[in-house]
Amino acid sequence: MCIGNELRGLAIAAALGAASAAGIAPVVVPALAQNAGAVSGDVSIDNFTFNPPNLRVKAGTKVTWTNKDDIPHGIASSANTFARSQALDTNDSFSFTFDKPGTYQYFCYLHPQMVGTIVVESTTGSAATK
Repeated sequence: MCIGNELRGLAIAAALGAASAAGIAPVVVPALAQNAGAVSGDVSIDNFTFNPPNLRVKAGTKVTWTNKDDIPHGIASSANTFARSQALDTNDSFSFTFDKPGTYQYFCYLHPQMVGTIVVESTTGSAATK
């Protein structure tokens, strides 16, 4: 993944011309390489559902839930993995960083029928969203 980002940065620099490549590549390539290992997880709350309902991420990923509904929702862990969020109004968000591999169930504590799962893999596993 890092190699692809480096090649993309070099291609951009080359497309801008050889004269500017020397000035751009040292800035673009390290920035892309630095972000290559960063994984984020975003969960949208809309129409009384979590989207995606099942998210697969790598350990160390910060997952952010954002309420897109017109009514408040609250995030809580089924196993008390994290402290529950405050009630989230429209466009409010709550984040938690999952450091340990495992399967984590969560729900809306205001609407317990709303449930979701975060699967956290070790940093050497894949991190594709289901």
